[in-house]
Amino acid sequence: MGELRVRSALVTGANRGIGLGFVRHLLALPNPPEWVFAGCRDPKGQRAQELQKLASKHPNLVIVPLEVTDPASIKAAAASVGERLKCSGLNLLINNAGILKANTLDTETLKDMSEVYTTNTIAPLLLSQAFLPLLKKAAQGSLGSGMSCSKAAIINISSIGGSISSLTGWDIMEIVSYRCSKAALNMLTRCQSMGYREHGILCVTFHPGWVQTDMGSAAGLPPPLTVDASVGGMLKVLSKLSEKDSGTFLDWEGNVVAW
Repeated sequence: MGELRVRSALVTGANRGIGLGFVRHLLALPNPPEWVFAGCRDPKGQRAQELQKLASKHPNLVIVPLEVTDPASIKAAAASVGERLKCSGLNLLINNAGILKANTLDTETLKDMSEVYTTNTIAPLLLSQAFLPLLKKAAQGSLGSGMSCSKAAIINISSIGGSISSLTGWDIMEIVSYRCSKAALNMLTRCQSMGYREHGILCVTFHPGWVQTDMGSAAGLPPPLTVDASVGGMLKVLSKLSEKDSGTFLDWEGNVVAW
């Protein structure tokens, strides 16, 4: 099985958890990207220290200031990345940034639901719109036919919590706003797969597993999956994706997840 090969990748929410894992694994590939862009709300803050250490060791890692709920910040990030890439375009956009509010059906609020939906669903839409010209440029500049992550792809990090048919873990955490936002993100991915097919951009949504992160531990139970196992698995799956997979909902092992 071949390793993932991309010239450039951008990861949102890259200062910790799964996002930081993606950055580490991309940099450690046998053929690492020429550019890895790490989107982070506060690049110089306490929570970005691990990212800063990585950037000091890897000249191909660029930390990009990015508040995913702010259209002006998204626009500035797209311009900054475009300047670095010059004429080559962006191969891989990983919309990873997300938040969770541990509310029940009875305690959910307008404020919390709006905030979660804005971060988890609207932000991936706006980011994909902003980086579309760079993704199209990458797809057009790639040799061969068909779709792949080596050409141009949007990867939306979702959750089995957004599966309408399973409602996994309801007895542990209701997290209504989170579930609704991820179900909507899954539909967004389907829409993107239809709308961007003509441009040769592959669009997939992932359930990364129940991972040992701050968010994953919010239920008070120990998650079974390490960040390395989750991210390593997803990158292996990404290396094999083709146009037949565009618009699908997969887990970190490549299994299809029920909508």
